[in-house]
Amino acid sequence: MLRYLLTRLALLLVGLFVASAIIFLVLRILPGDVAQMIVGTQGSVDQVERIREQLGLDQPLLAQYLGWIGGVLRGDLGSSLLTGSPVSEQLWQKAQVTVPLGMMAMIVALLIAVPFGVLSALRRGRADGTAISVVSQGLAAVPALWAGMMLVVVFAVMLGWFPAQGFPRSGWSTPDRALRALILPAVTIGVIEGAMLLRFVRSATLQAVGQDFVRTGAAKGLTRTQALIRHGLPSVGLSIVTVMGLQVAGIVVGAVVIEQVFNLPGIGRMLAADVGSRDLTMVQGELLVLTGFVLLIGFVVDLVHHAIDPRQREAA
Repeated sequence: MLRYLLTRLALLLVGLFVASAIIFLVLRILPGDVAQMIVGTQGSVDQVERIREQLGLDQPLLAQYLGWIGGVLRGDLGSSLLTGSPVSEQLWQKAQVTVPLGMMAMIVALLIAVPFGVLSALRRGRADGTAISVVSQGLAAVPALWAGMMLVVVFAVMLGWFPAQGFPRSGWSTPDRALRALILPAVTIGVIEGAMLLRFVRSATLQAVGQDFVRTGAAKGLTRTQALIRHGLPSVGLSIVTVMGLQVAGIVVGAVVIEQVFNLPGIGRMLAADVGSRDLTMVQGELLVLTGFVLLIGFVVDLVHHAIDPRQREAA
């Protein structure tokens, strides 16, 4: 187990290093000059060059990258080129919106995918099972932007149950208001991701139903559902854990869009604003943290698989 853990940890660190290099290089290829944006359209060439020198943008790319990654290794993601505020401080503030939003969205997705996916598999060929499959395919194809707008129209404008946009200035010091502000965004992401996850749960359940241990349980007097619950759910759980890890990336992407729709002060909205303002230090820090989070989820999924799947333990 220790050898497996160290191997996966090494792969995680290599992945982070490669991701940091790609993020850094891609951002330097994008058009635009942050020094020119700071000086403005009326600034002279000398002023632009002076700003570039002050920000270190005149140095070779390798020197800029080594300086940035060296700071990251010390726990310093740098400071905004435009405002001078520390990147880590901004990320911490925005994460207090994005992280709860992602967790709530995942809970919604699981509440939709697991029970309805299993039910759809058990009722395959019947009207209710077919209806669940059709509805899930339709929901999975719905754009997050359109779904968010429809939820706002129905539950915020027409019914007035939830706020249409924004997040309380007091933050989590007023938890009831904060939760109400995140419910519609979380449902928007969770329903779409849950519909996609439902299809994987259905497929995994169908495979489990056809396994010998489920048929043996049924032959001993258990119903098909009882046999599936007692003997088939562990194998279904492995598939769900794997797909959930992949769904995290979808939730991160969905948060970027949904935070714009609901005017939430989270990492997604900050990332979109910083890309528009060409604040390279902020953008590369935000992308590195988001990429690291996704890679960390994959690392945890691998460990969970290794812990609960005896076949992987024997192979290791």
